[in-house]
Amino acid sequence: MAQKVASAVSLGVAGVAGLIIAQSCIYTVEPGHTALKFSRLTGLSDKQYNEGWHLRVPYFERPIIFNTQTRYKTFPANTANADMQSVNITVRVLFEPIQDKLSELYRYVGQDYDNKILPSIMNEVMRAVVAQYSASQLMSQRDKISQKIQKILEERARVFHINIKNIAITELSFSKEYQEATEAKKIAQQEAERARYYVEMAKDIKKSIIIKAQAQTKSIELVGQAAANDASYIDLKRIEYAKEIASVLADSRNHIMLNSDILQMDASLKTPKRN
Repeated sequence: MAQKVASAVSLGVAGVAGLIIAQSCIYTVEPGHTALKFSRLTGLSDKQYNEGWHLRVPYFERPIIFNTQTRYKTFPANTANADMQSVNITVRVLFEPIQDKLSELYRYVGQDYDNKILPSIMNEVMRAVVAQYSASQLMSQRDKISQKIQKILEERARVFHINIKNIAITELSFSKEYQEATEAKKIAQQEAERARYYVEMAKDIKKSIIIKAQAQTKSIELVGQAAANDASYIDLKRIEYAKEIASVLADSRNHIMLNSDILQMDASLKTPKRN
């Protein structure tokens, strides 16, 4: 009986040991990842292993697993533009490793290439591009600036075996002093436009007054000429004025008695009384 128990224990131990050895001989590559294999005997292999289970020789071989999915990182920077104004810019970058260059990427940079390479070249590219544009151009040509940053960044990152998929400017702002100066400039321009409007309006009023005065002067000249040519013209005007005054008084609720002198009528213009 004791012999059977000892035999069962031995089998159990052997099974556990076999399971541990089997687990150490197998590694798993998750979806969206690719593995390289490093051997203590032959060094880093260029052969790539895709998702699934793979075998390795314990102690002598170890897998190096890369995340080959497209990922993004955000890079902020404070730099100066062509006007020497302080600019805060933040760029979001979509990137991935170049698949057939994984062994070289690992050999010269490592698995954390995104923390070693991208911050350095992104900062350099953003500073170089922003320095070429004025403040107004940065605000009005945002798409053009994004395309230029992406083009330069693609060239720089390809040297390190990194593929840039897309970039987007998520923030673009200026210093508080510049924003206050810009706001003050807008207010000053609005005030200048308002003053210009008032000046133009005053000119139009002045022109209207001059035209009216010229018309009145011409009217007086014509009246003077008519009176000089015909004395009865003055009497005719007196009658017209008297009719206007009488019309106004007729519409009034108050009864007012006026003599002919007040109506500016000559005594000779009065209607004679009948016998």
